[in-house]
Amino acid sequence: MDITAIAKNFTEFYYSQFALGRQNLAPLYRTHSMLTWEGKPFQGGPNIVQHLTELPFEKVAHKISTFDAQPSSLDMSTLLINVTGLLRVRFLVDQSHQELQFSQVFVLAKEGESFYVLNDIFRLNLG
Repeated sequence: MDITAIAKNFTEFYYSQFALGRQNLAPLYRTHSMLTWEGKPFQGGPNIVQHLTELPFEKVAHKISTFDAQPSSLDMSTLLINVTGLLRVRFLVDQSHQELQFSQVFVLAKEGESFYVLNDIFRLNLG
């Protein structure tokens, strides 16, 4: 199992789907998946996707600076991925554009021949 390739493929897919329409991320989460977005917790795919679709920006693009991946279980059934980069957003309220540094950590869990997002932690790196 090439963990780096899995992490690369996952991050490219995740952020492309995020940009196309955050509702497209629904198949990546399960009822027991958890997201912590800027310290605010959400559990379950529907709740996570609802939060992501209600974020106050119209368009978003992620520019990945780095990603690191490790197995997070001895049997390789879960993977830990840490991502850093720039978030380019256009806000709905005033149509302003902004670039913000972010970090995001995923724990992917194996399900058959693929993976889903078990844990997801997102933070803007401000200051």
